Amino acid sequence: MTDIDFRGVFPAMCTPFEQDGSIDFETLRRDAQRLESAGVDGLVPVGSTGESATLSHDEHIEVVEAVIDAVDDVPVIAGSGSNNTAEALELSQRSADAGADALLLISPYYNKPEQQGLVDHYTAIADAVDLPQIVYNVPSRTGQNIEPDTAVELSSHPNVAAYKAASGDMNQISEIIERTRDEEFAVLSGDDGMTLPMLSVGADGCISVAANVEPERTCAMVGAALSGDFERARDIHHELGPLFRALFVETNPIPVKEAMRIRGYGPAHLRSPLTRLSDEHLDHLRDVLATLETEDLEDEYAEAER
Repeated sequence: MTDIDFRGVFPAMCTPFEQDGSIDFETLRRDAQRLESAGVDGLVPVGSTGESATLSHDEHIEVVEAVIDAVDDVPVIAGSGSNNTAEALELSQRSADAGADALLLISPYYNKPEQQGLVDHYTAIADAVDLPQIVYNVPSRTGQNIEPDTAVELSSHPNVAAYKAASGDMNQISEIIERTRDEEFAVLSGDDGMTLPMLSVGADGCISVAANVEPERTCAMVGAALSGDFERARDIHHELGPLFRALFVETNPIPVKEAMRIRGYGPAHLRSPLTRLSDEHLDHLRDVLATLETEDLEDEYAEAER
């Protein structure tokens, strides 16, 4: 198994589409290179933000391969989860064969397994695929929470290397961090607004939606917190707060794809049943992005004056 340092910022990448719904591989490769140049610590294609639910298995692997081919020196963590253990196992093995450095595995959705079912699901994949794997808890999408006892039990498996927390429950997240401190096990934020609070209790980084739009600021916030400079981290957190909120006014990745379009990073096309961001939220998103650009210019001017 390849060792990966899961400290830092790992953007949950969008999958850009042409107007006809086909994958825009040129934009995908360019976006991977932009994020690598911005200083992120790794890339996460074909997760929820990458609209994996509407990609075929072949498309899924083609996206992973394209991102791997585009970057030089950052790990690529492939989303390979499913609510069907056999399907998740196949996607995980194919992602490993394609050259992925690690796997992100959403917990089984819709069928809502009990906690023993979750243990069995993740253990089956970890036993079969020799890559670092991230257990992903997002009850708002799956309908089932991964309880702390389950996360701690899974952390003892040598291939289960990390836990992505998007439950919104700081008590639960803090307990998992507390109980795995002696393990080689990372806890990552899956909710941009919770990243700094999680870092304050010992989390290692984030798999971030906002980092698609503001990678440098997100890296600066996480880097400051990891180095103990929480005053600077708080300042950046509050700068980014309006963006964190704006990116989740509708179902992810609807707002972030619109933000990417506004910034000129890629098209906002989504696959059905997702729809474009509503007009009532579009103007506010533009204002948030414009404010961040103004703050960038003010920071550059202040630096030049020094």
